[in-house]
Amino acid sequence: MGTYYIPRNYRGESRILYIFTIKSLITTAVGAGLGAIFFAIFSMVNLKVVGIILMAIFAFIGYAIGALKIPTIVAFPITKKIGGEPIGEIILRYMKFKKNRKMYVYTKEEK
Repeated sequence: MGTYYIPRNYRGESRILYIFTIKSLITTAVGAGLGAIFFAIFSMVNLKVVGIILMAIFAFIGYAIGALKIPTIVAFPITKKIGGEPIGEIILRYMKFKKNRKMYVYTKEEK
């Protein structure tokens, strides 16, 4: 009898705590780090609750950037083009576009 390769689904095996992928965990930590700055500022003024709330909001924004994808909604033309892509990739593409500042326009040559 020979041995056979059985394909295995590796999707989701890089998850930590089930809801976090490595990318979303990193972006959540970065968001919480930015929120920690506000927490430190508000804790100096004895408003620790406000600082904790802002830290949680920044952590959620970081998680959303790292994990969520744009839904495809037929009613909106822009979501037809970018539907299903992660928010983080869209933000990176926008930053590269703004940095480059070049606009390429195709004009049809008339003969």
